[in-house]
Amino acid sequence: MSARDEGRLPSLSIEGSRATLRLNRPEVMNRVQPEDITEVLRILEQVEADPAVRVLVIASEGRAFSAGAHLGAMAEQAEGRASGDQAQGFESFVDRVEMLRIPTIARLHAGVYGGSTDLALACDFRVGTPAVRMFMPAARIGLHYYESGLRRYVSRLGFNNAKRLFMLAEEQEAEELLRIGYLTDLVAPDELDARIEAIAGRLGELAPLAVQGVKRSINEIGHQALDVAALEARMAGAKASEDLREGLRAFQEKRKPVFQGR
Repeated sequence: MSARDEGRLPSLSIEGSRATLRLNRPEVMNRVQPEDITEVLRILEQVEADPAVRVLVIASEGRAFSAGAHLGAMAEQAEGRASGDQAQGFESFVDRVEMLRIPTIARLHAGVYGGSTDLALACDFRVGTPAVRMFMPAARIGLHYYESGLRRYVSRLGFNNAKRLFMLAEEQEAEELLRIGYLTDLVAPDELDARIEAIAGRLGELAPLAVQGVKRSINEIGHQALDVAALEARMAGAKASEDLREGLRAFQEKRKPVFQGR
């Protein structure tokens, strides 16, 4: 790859019940360009339509997990040269990741910056190494962050931590990120993939209707937007499912259940 090469579009691989979405712009710190958002949204539709896929890992390689949105595109927005769709693209993309039906894991091997701090936060699990560094630079460049991202920070990390991260724009190290809940797991570099595999494997074994339904309900509660009727419908669906019957049979027979997601 040449020094001028900005990489390529995100890619998808599927192995068993696990899908991996990979950001492919390591030479530019895996920044997210407008065309990447379009491709990720297409990939998410593909993953969600596949009943065999029960967990999505978002990963990358290089000096950073991701440096966030492409600042050149942001400059166009600031000058009024971007369309309304483009200006709203990054927020909609991260919101879509958060509300994906299946669980998600962010594989944080290195630094995470800008809007991609919100991308990782939108995932259900964030597994990182001591090499992880994070900062939200919005105040450094004069940007007021978008509503859903602010809601995610407050609901997941708390009022005071959200204020500190946005208003001071200071870099945070991995130990502090674990303390405030930004990282859900902190492991040695050589244990990163094993830990992600363990989480993904566990999610692949559990009852999909229950896991996916609870994920949706918890996200809605976190945003103070709980649809009670929809929650009750999810509860009823799980109660009437073959998965529940299989789980109860397996418990009685002292064996591992095999869930089909129906």
